[in-house]
Amino acid sequence: MVIVVCIKQVVTREMQVRVNDARTWIRDGEASWELNEPDAYALEEALRLREKHGGEVVVISGGPARVTQVLREALARGADRAIHVDGEHLATADAFTAAAALAAGLQSENIDLVLTGLQSDDQGFAQVGVVLAEKLGVSHSTIIMDVQVQDRTLRVKRELEGGWFQWIAMPLPALLTIQSGINQLRYATLKGIRAAKKKEIRAVPAPPAPPARQRIAAVYMPEKSKQTRMIGGSPAEAAAELVRALREEARVF
Repeated sequence: MVIVVCIKQVVTREMQVRVNDARTWIRDGEASWELNEPDAYALEEALRLREKHGGEVVVISGGPARVTQVLREALARGADRAIHVDGEHLATADAFTAAAALAAGLQSENIDLVLTGLQSDDQGFAQVGVVLAEKLGVSHSTIIMDVQVQDRTLRVKRELEGGWFQWIAMPLPALLTIQSGINQLRYATLKGIRAAKKKEIRAVPAPPAPPARQRIAAVYMPEKSKQTRMIGGSPAEAAAELVRALREEARVF
């Protein structure tokens, strides 16, 4: 079974980012980078499926040359080989452009299963996976908490609202977006790091960027503000008004 995992390189969570001069994104030249955490859970699930059913795990990422850093990390964790869809514009591409580039990079692959993280830590739109499934012409399901493979059929557990779950049967090939916390992550060992240096990263050029279907109008840091409100009346009246304001205006309970 060939399992493809789509991974993304994002700014580290501890990084104090600054907005660029155009106010459309951050100053990524000053940033430090890491593997998108939801994608790490997708990678771990792929490795566990390979251990149960055999096959290989292929990781793919699109972006400038720096994304090979997270591809090497995925190889060190246990992936078999990697594909780098090389394109500077993919660093800030919308979901449609990113999905089209990933689909182009997978054209020559005989895929059984594609896994992605539910969403990215930077933009968090949760759209690349489902758009990619349409590009590849395969069935898909989202917010997956458990994956079971039986012959050429998947049985997956979806997380719904309000603490509910849903079990779905679907055929292979398929694409699943994996919920964080589905498993316990493994980290690269020294042996894995050494082995990763000998594993293949195949570079393919990104296709020309299509017209963007969405754009970021502006990025800004959250503005800090506070407001003091005095509540008068008797103690009983003040308490009643405070409870009402907390419930109806602040919505804290």
